[in-house]
Amino acid sequence: MELTAGEYRLLLAPERGGSILAFDWQGEALFRPVCGPSILDVACFPLVPFSNRIAFGRFQAHGMDVQLAPNFPGSDDPHTLHGYGWLSPWTVQSYGHCVATIGHHHRADGWPWSYYAEQRFELAEDGLTIALSVTNLSDSLMPAGLGIHPYLPRVPDAVYRGYHRGEWQNNEDCLPQRLDERDCAIDWWQGGAVAQREVDTVYTNRHGPISILWPSRDLSLQINPNEALPHTVVYTPKDQNFFCIEPVSHSTNALNSMSSSMRWLDLYEIFEVSTSFSAARLKKL
Repeated sequence: MELTAGEYRLLLAPERGGSILAFDWQGEALFRPVCGPSILDVACFPLVPFSNRIAFGRFQAHGMDVQLAPNFPGSDDPHTLHGYGWLSPWTVQSYGHCVATIGHHHRADGWPWSYYAEQRFELAEDGLTIALSVTNLSDSLMPAGLGIHPYLPRVPDAVYRGYHRGEWQNNEDCLPQRLDERDCAIDWWQGGAVAQREVDTVYTNRHGPISILWPSRDLSLQINPNEALPHTVVYTPKDQNFFCIEPVSHSTNALNSMSSSMRWLDLYEIFEVSTSFSAARLKKL
């Protein structure tokens, strides 16, 4: 499925985890293009009904013990990651020249709630907006978290600029241990290149939009998550051609935190978030 508007192009693969295969502007890749057959090779995928890791797949929900199976493709990682949308086929609900809506139904299983998730992609001359929602279809309260997981092209001078109040310090399993929180939001990279740090963590309480700068490409990408996505997962692995900047609604392992930022949805209650992306040439900034 291809959407076009102005100088933007978006290529979708609903059957492949509701993912994006390419997002371009003026022929330039804004997301890393699909590079293989795995869901980990796509350009972007949705996070529903939770983001990042649940420690060992275990948590309690109103007195009920929940045990989820590990789900990371091709790995023995013991933690359950990113929900179920990214590993499920989505179906096309509507499709036009510059707008598409796709949906994903989950029946209660190890995750003991049924839900319906929906993504709406709207491409315009000024950029892309992705709206993601989840509706609880079970009688009991369902925990819910949402996010977007784009892979961004990595070059030596790529810069990520996001202002947040807190940075989680993680253990070796990338599970949060201690929150380093400041009185006001700061740029934790201090304007430096992505390559200066290797992290896989969550930044909390974002202030303003997120900017990605590629000076050698004369290109920038501005990311504007709405208020329902106040946190950002940043993943900058060593020796890879990508990095990930993920707007999310809650911190890692939130279901096992006393200060959980998960939503709890009643029957037929909907939680919806949105993120917009727009590109520009640096000389125009």
